[in-house]
Amino acid sequence: MKIVGKTAAEIFDSIRQLAQSHRLAPGQALPPVRELAQTLAVNRNTVAAAYKRLVGAGIAVTQGRLGTVIRQPDAPAEQEGGQPDSPLTDLASGNPDPAWLPDLSALPRRPYRPRLYGEAPVNPGLVAYARQWCANACPDGAGIDLAHGAVDAVERLLAAHLVAGDKVAVEHPCFLSSISTLRVAGLQPVGVPVDAEGMRPDALQAALDQGVQAVIVTPRAHNPTGCCLSARRARALRQLLARHPHVLVIVDDHFAMLSDAPYHAVIPAQARRWALVRSVSKALGPDLRLAFVASDAQTAQRLRLRLACGTHWVSHLLQDIVEDCLVTPDIQARIAQARQVYAARRAMLADALAAQGVATPPGDGLNLWLPLPGDSQPLAFALARLGWLVRGGEAFGVEHPAHGLRLTSASLDAATAQRLAADLKRCLG
Repeated sequence: MKIVGKTAAEIFDSIRQLAQSHRLAPGQALPPVRELAQTLAVNRNTVAAAYKRLVGAGIAVTQGRLGTVIRQPDAPAEQEGGQPDSPLTDLASGNPDPAWLPDLSALPRRPYRPRLYGEAPVNPGLVAYARQWCANACPDGAGIDLAHGAVDAVERLLAAHLVAGDKVAVEHPCFLSSISTLRVAGLQPVGVPVDAEGMRPDALQAALDQGVQAVIVTPRAHNPTGCCLSARRARALRQLLARHPHVLVIVDDHFAMLSDAPYHAVIPAQARRWALVRSVSKALGPDLRLAFVASDAQTAQRLRLRLACGTHWVSHLLQDIVEDCLVTPDIQARIAQARQVYAARRAMLADALAAQGVATPPGDGLNLWLPLPGDSQPLAFALARLGWLVRGGEAFGVEHPAHGLRLTSASLDAATAQRLAADLKRCLG
């Protein structure tokens, strides 16, 4: 194994090839900067720059006095979704209730027209809908684009502005898919704790002091906790972000179509790079994976360049279905009913738990969060023995584990909620 090169780029390429060919094994230490600089007869700053680039690319990690080592491969990350073959009552999936998804067979059939390269990438009807929907939620003059759901939108937005190694502020605990997105992109998540009112301003200030280049905020139905930004908290975050106009602000309002909570704007007028993401997947079903993206002109232009690599559009067949759902009165009435049902079921479970002396934070969405003082695994195992499948909170941790349980309430009935609350109390007791 021999590292070669005279420039930072050459040294970087040499080490990268050695790591990719496993001649440098995961966990193996690289030579100290001074030692390698002497071996290669180059300046120490040249080696330091190469090592910094290796860390930024996710090939190596710095470990303080232990120096720089080849990064260990990431362990498989947990994914959202249920386990259809499990005999347990599933409270872990995070899924909407299939009974409240629209019946697409009832949609009026529109004549098929093939779309060709060069045509408008977004249906005019969807552009008009998005402009009206987002009018009071973000700064004026937004460009309107589409992505394949909120997770795809966030990934594309980050890739449009950031490079591997950049730091991104996210809520702690954090949505599983956001953690995976940052990991795959080689970005460094910086966890910002949330409370009952959302992301904490003092913790966000600390993240900004670390040099984060982007902030991802969930204004309503935060996953996993369900917390929603209060008007006071949104104002505090907006004032804080106004002092950092270069930071990319992504507002992931994924539950907007079903939320029972008011929306409070976070994006400051001074922001130069911002985006508001609103998905239809929770209301229309995960298979109708489409999200509206309203953003500033520069971000919209960069996003379209990335979309152009995939023919610059979300399938117009999918767009046609979503557009028909948004203008069909029966489906809109059903979505309005679903909003009430989900809010009622969440409140029902929270009340049942409270009656047993088990407190959960207020919020909105398909899930409740039960904070725990330590590891959730013993409680999850105890509940499994009683027939319950729950999601342990540690997987939602950013820089350290998040101790708690996430309970999906979307499909619960009253009797099941009461039985779960009693079993939880027994296991906790």
